[in-house]
Amino acid sequence: MDALEKGAATSVPAPRGRPSRGRPPKLQRSRGAGRGLEKPPHLAALVLARGGSKGIPLKNIKRLAGVPLIGWVLRAALDAGVFQSVWVSTDHDEIENVAKQFGAQVHRRSSETSKDSSTSLDAIVEFLNYHNEVDIVGNIQATSPCLHPTDLQKVAEMIREEGYDSVFSVVRRHQFRWSEIQKGVREVTEPLNLNPAKRPRRQDWDGELYENGSFYFAKRHLIEMGYLQGGKMAYYEMRAEHSVDIDVDIDWPIAEQRVLRFGYFGKEKLKEIKLLVCNIDGCLTNGHIYVSGDQKEIISYDVKDAIGISLLKKSGIEVRLISERACSKQTLSALKLDCKMEVSVSDKLAIVDEWRKEMGLCWKEVAYLGNEVSDEECLKRAGLSAVPADACSGAQKAVGYICKCSGGRGAIREFAEHIFLLIEKVNNSCQK
Repeated sequence: MDALEKGAATSVPAPRGRPSRGRPPKLQRSRGAGRGLEKPPHLAALVLARGGSKGIPLKNIKRLAGVPLIGWVLRAALDAGVFQSVWVSTDHDEIENVAKQFGAQVHRRSSETSKDSSTSLDAIVEFLNYHNEVDIVGNIQATSPCLHPTDLQKVAEMIREEGYDSVFSVVRRHQFRWSEIQKGVREVTEPLNLNPAKRPRRQDWDGELYENGSFYFAKRHLIEMGYLQGGKMAYYEMRAEHSVDIDVDIDWPIAEQRVLRFGYFGKEKLKEIKLLVCNIDGCLTNGHIYVSGDQKEIISYDVKDAIGISLLKKSGIEVRLISERACSKQTLSALKLDCKMEVSVSDKLAIVDEWRKEMGLCWKEVAYLGNEVSDEECLKRAGLSAVPADACSGAQKAVGYICKCSGGRGAIREFAEHIFLLIEKVNNSCQK
């Protein structure tokens, strides 16, 4: 969360987190209550994602495990099926494009609510001023990539069926707290939540609940009074492994490993990959072709990628190469990758489909690494798809994973590691 978003996580800005307008209001009836049969209240998911992050530039669309950060929560919100609308409030064109790519609607926030001093509450109030149809806002933080649809479904039920006015996410922590001592002050620290003489074991202590910032749901009347928490109020306890918040760059590698293990990857159940098809030019190689004096073709590749192919084959995954160009099979054979290959291919989808049927596989068991427009249909069909970092924009839009490495410089090895992590995820889910 950006500092400005986190500052509004509590009811309204105030010293030590206390509301500056007295106590939160008591339960009020929702609009339309008591007026007979009406449409259910309009619940809108709203992700705040301004472009001016101070810690990490354009953090909200920086790729985490191959997916733009904001994409993880948008996927969860859309697949939850409880929102009448899913929105991203932003002031930045690139963020708007990514939001639309994932299927969200976009509210262009004003310059007034995009300042460093602006709060989440300011942005939410502005959104409501433009959307009179919305009765309840589910403010979802873009920086919580391990959010799952089931969490959002349960919270929507608490609001709609159990009559809560506001619900926010928490996580249970087992941390002992001590009073802070100011520098230069001669005082002794005091325990705040334990008796040092009788320190409990972790398993003997329930721990404490802390806000984790993943989401804040509130009805319109509360927000218009300046509160995100109030009325008939409840917390929703998230699983610790799903409670990930990215604030600074050092969080990134930790979050990446966590999201690969515990993140939500979509409605379709993951299947174990049995076949990887890789485009030759721009994936196995960097796309550069050198011609010797005797007119022989020379290409280069990264040894890391050769190792990645070897590891995939050792794990039982067939690896095949494809190219629309008339590559020299003699040159490719010299790489000693021992992979079946097809060159001069005008219709890659037809060839890959033929290979798939030959092996008795469904598309969910096929992975595809491509980088060009000619790869797009295969990328869309494959159960797992990826492109190198330098792939064309059309190919990038068709995939679920964009490698950090460029073609011919480790992209295959990186994608192989991604496949292994997902296979582990599949195996773990089967054991549960």
